[in-house]
Amino acid sequence: MTSAQDTSPLIVDELDVLADLAPLAGQDIIELGCGAAQLARALLKRCADSHVTGLEVDERQHAKNIAAPQDRLNFVAGGAEAIPFPDASFDLALMLKSLHHVPMPLMAQALGEVARVLRPHGLLYVSEPVYDGALNEVIRVYNDEGVVRAAAQAALDAALRSGAWEQVAERRFEMPVHFSDFAEFEQRMMRPTYADHRIDDAKLASARAAFEPRLGPEGAHFTRPMHVRLLRRIG
Repeated sequence: MTSAQDTSPLIVDELDVLADLAPLAGQDIIELGCGAAQLARALLKRCADSHVTGLEVDERQHAKNIAAPQDRLNFVAGGAEAIPFPDASFDLALMLKSLHHVPMPLMAQALGEVARVLRPHGLLYVSEPVYDGALNEVIRVYNDEGVVRAAAQAALDAALRSGAWEQVAERRFEMPVHFSDFAEFEQRMMRPTYADHRIDDAKLASARAAFEPRLGPEGAHFTRPMHVRLLRRIG
């Protein structure tokens, strides 16, 4: 099997991909599962007349976001399956590595909610990690996301068949990921605030054994294969 790493370009900043695919100036944007909203913050520095609303279910991350305000960036607690905004409120919706975190029985409902809050012909940018590559081999030792990542793509396919959406673009690329040591990997990847991976001594030892062969004098360098699909709401 040919890996995505063999054919995909390396992209350092995903905002460049988004800006190439979708209009960003003068847009009302919602990011679903915004995390620390790093891309949203960078986007608003580029586009002085846009507004972003970040939705986040993780209470601890939401509190951190509220404590770091930025002009034209609003944060709201909530999930994609029940977006607390009226119909036709936004021009663009972003789901950056977040669709596969929506509970599988609620993925279709979440995409229906996105369609509801988008204006006619509004865009949905979905960026999902591909279940492939060396980093994935380490992560799946303690958190195998093969099923949920496939379910996310299947939910998008079903949404397209529903007639509510049309797909207007698709991109595949690689993003660099660096860890200075295993302790940083453990903190960032194994113990995120938004999920409990039930890390025990056995999982920790297995992850360390998978990670350390990649570790060199300058840390561990990986690339993460990504798959972007851009959908347009049919008005």
